Amino acid sequence: MTVEELIVEGKKYVHSTFAKMILADLLGVSTLELLTILNQKVEDCFIPLYLEKIQKLKENKPIQYVLGNVNFYGNSFFVDENVLIPRFETEELVENTIFYINQLFPKKDLKVIDLGCGSGCIGITLKKKIPFLDVTLLDISPLALEVARKNANNLGVSVSFLEGDMLENISEKFDVIISNPPYLCDAEEIDSLVSQNEPPLALYGGEDGLDYYRKIFLKAPSCVSSSFLIALEIGENQREAIVTLAKTTFPAATIEAKKDLQGRDRMIFIFQR
Repeated sequence: MTVEELIVEGKKYVHSTFAKMILADLLGVSTLELLTILNQKVEDCFIPLYLEKIQKLKENKPIQYVLGNVNFYGNSFFVDENVLIPRFETEELVENTIFYINQLFPKKDLKVIDLGCGSGCIGITLKKKIPFLDVTLLDISPLALEVARKNANNLGVSVSFLEGDMLENISEKFDVIISNPPYLCDAEEIDSLVSQNEPPLALYGGEDGLDYYRKIFLKAPSCVSSSFLIALEIGENQREAIVTLAKTTFPAATIEAKKDLQGRDRMIFIFQR
């Protein structure tokens, strides 16, 4: 079959954009390049793989899991059902954290811990952008840590890994704590594509969605250096509650809430020079 014939076959079951994305990914070309080789014959070994991925998408699997990768901050990260699919808002968390690190810390021996790292996209991206950082990736899920290890290897970065529940068993001190913790309320209704596919452990944060923030702030005072930065992604309606937690825990620190590109409160930064 030719490229065009396979696209036509895929379009019978899924949106043409997804059919092209799947075929382009299998052939190792971009979707634009795919359109320049419509008459090219596809090797027989790719056809069953293509049709299998089309079937998975038809069965309501997210395109990122079907492809097995997602672009985050310009790098391709492997993802599967054991980790949350990285979102654009988390790229904004990373972007702002890079800014704060460059502004707050003149030294170059900073220790960073990414809590609930999932795929490792946050900590690995920070390491790639600021190579002198000493980055630790922590997650309660050993399966998520396997994904993070794979991404660190694929992207050629050296980071450490820990299995644990937020800061519960951490005894060392860090200059930067960063996290996109589970923050959905247990009863919150979300898109079925998310609820039926992404790991609940990475989504839900208790009755009010704040359980993991409480865990972080409970141990944070004993886990940060004298000068520190805590960078958190939050739900759009959680700013007031988390700012209150931060003020209670670090009354002398500066606390700044940031909006995402859609104007929603999605990030909080707590720092002390």
